[in-house]
Amino acid sequence: MNDTSSPLLDCVEIETGSEPRFSVIWMHGLGADGNDFVPIVPELKLGELGPLRFIFPHAPIQPVTINNGMSMRAWYDIYVADLVRREDEAGLRASQQAIEAIISREKARGIPAERIVLAGFSQGCAMALQTGLRHPEKLAGIIGLSGYLPLAASAQTERHPANQDTPIFLAHGTMDPVVAFERSQATLEALQTMGYQVTFKTYPMPHSVCLEEIQDIAAFMRTIIS
Repeated sequence: MNDTSSPLLDCVEIETGSEPRFSVIWMHGLGADGNDFVPIVPELKLGELGPLRFIFPHAPIQPVTINNGMSMRAWYDIYVADLVRREDEAGLRASQQAIEAIISREKARGIPAERIVLAGFSQGCAMALQTGLRHPEKLAGIIGLSGYLPLAASAQTERHPANQDTPIFLAHGTMDPVVAFERSQATLEALQTMGYQVTFKTYPMPHSVCLEEIQDIAAFMRTIIS
């Protein structure tokens, strides 16, 4: 069971209709907040899928080492520019538990795990993968944008077989100066080595989101939501 002693993260919620059948939990990137991806909901144009609930949680505010210790919304601390040479394992696992608590809340509201999608951008992508691979019940899908697989060495042993066949969508800009393109390639290789079904898309863009990518996300979501 999840630890329910800490309060649930504050979230922005959008329902595209009454009585949604699927939930999409979407994590923002470093320094942003849950409002960052709210505008993407109408751009996805998923009306034919029926009512969906989009949940955009706000990460906790904490000092970030690589940003001179400035406090901002972050799912975990970042120590080094390459992201993976030294990782904030405690922070990653704490945020994993916070996302698990949101999944539990959705289940309590009548949305089973197999109708829950985890999505995220940058640090949010890392959290979608960190949580999704380890979740003990099958999820509908995992969407990771401009991010990477954190704690990669432990993912192999900690991943849960429930999500071995869960579809994963990864997207990355080839000119990304924040999360190097090489990180996405290493993530793809690690996931494929572990036998996951991965759709991998690249775009000639920096650390951002583009229209073609939104259209590809929507096409992926149509394949996992029915």
